[in-house]
Amino acid sequence: MITGIFHCAIRTAHLPTTIGFYTNVLGLMNVPRPASIKFEGAWLALPAPEPTAIIHVYAGSAAQDQAGHIAVNNDAGVVDHLSLSAQGFLQMRERLQHAGISWREQNRPGEPIWQMFFHDPNGLKIELTFHQAAETGLPVPIAPEQRYQAAERFFNPDQYSTL
Repeated sequence: MITGIFHCAIRTAHLPTTIGFYTNVLGLMNVPRPASIKFEGAWLALPAPEPTAIIHVYAGSAAQDQAGHIAVNNDAGVVDHLSLSAQGFLQMRERLQHAGISWREQNRPGEPIWQMFFHDPNGLKIELTFHQAAETGLPVPIAPEQRYQAAERFFNPDQYSTL
């Protein structure tokens, strides 16, 4: 029986940028990793009195494939996106806009769910799911150019240079 997501592991060629994105834009916190882990990387946790790392970041040799390459986006991978539950739809919209990061949104008619899609600095698509009953300010209009389309590719690595 599955009871939830324990963590997601992400490979990166840009460790400081990846940490900056997840801490500054998404609000996670960088927490110590076990001393037994010797490769470069980071553990990123939900801010809480007893933080639990939900994102593990692999860098350096641990991020490389057998040929020594590190993937630069998820277009060729088997994972399409990481989905996380969230609160603060309008605040996240403002954070992404302030950071200069492209995003898309959707809500399904008749469903109390609002979703936001964007990419991390490595090209991993992230979906945040917000429950309308827990949000203030929803519903809001979604501009046609901001409406999510599953097949659209809108990752732009240049947007992460200032994180």
